[in-house]
Amino acid sequence: MEGIIGRKIGMTQLFREEGEVVPVTVVEAGPCPVVRIKTEEHNGYRACVLGFGKKKRPNKPYAGIFGDMKPTRVLREIRGCSKDLKLGDVITTAIFSLDSKVDVTGYSKGKGFAGVIKKYGFAGGPAAHGSTFHRRAGSIGAGVAQSKVRKGHKMPGRMGGRRVTVKNLKVVKVDAEKNLLYLKGQVPGPNNSYVLIKKVAKA
Repeated sequence: MEGIIGRKIGMTQLFREEGEVVPVTVVEAGPCPVVRIKTEEHNGYRACVLGFGKKKRPNKPYAGIFGDMKPTRVLREIRGCSKDLKLGDVITTAIFSLDSKVDVTGYSKGKGFAGVIKKYGFAGGPAAHGSTFHRRAGSIGAGVAQSKVRKGHKMPGRMGGRRVTVKNLKVVKVDAEKNLLYLKGQVPGPNNSYVLIKKVAKA
């Protein structure tokens, strides 16, 4: 299997035998049952739909997706899964090994409406008393030669809350009994948010 669904618990640090301090993110990964298998014949591509968590009071249309299985809170699709997988198989942290590399996909923290200094790191204007240009964006396009604002120009707007993938994170520790993965570095999203952990395609 190429990946698993997890829930970000938070950050801590581990100590290696050499005395090195390693900042890690703890993720509760799995167990994830295989809810659906998509094939080339029916869907045009091969993929597996995994579930994670417990759904307390699912409605009938949602519960009908799972058949005889218990409904899960989260569903995620992973392409290119093994042909040996069957409906009802459970994916655990056993698919990962120490010092292997993974890609983690999640949604970044939403920061709300932000200006260009906070959002993009603009320098801003002078801080003197006579200045009328402190934290604004400045010119966004000439009025003669260009006469328009170019598409994709950096301007104030909503910051964060987007789908982010952090690549090549090292698996420092695997706790199979508690279904925990310790990943070196940061993982996108706030605590208790859901992430998708996949084996590295390109290291």
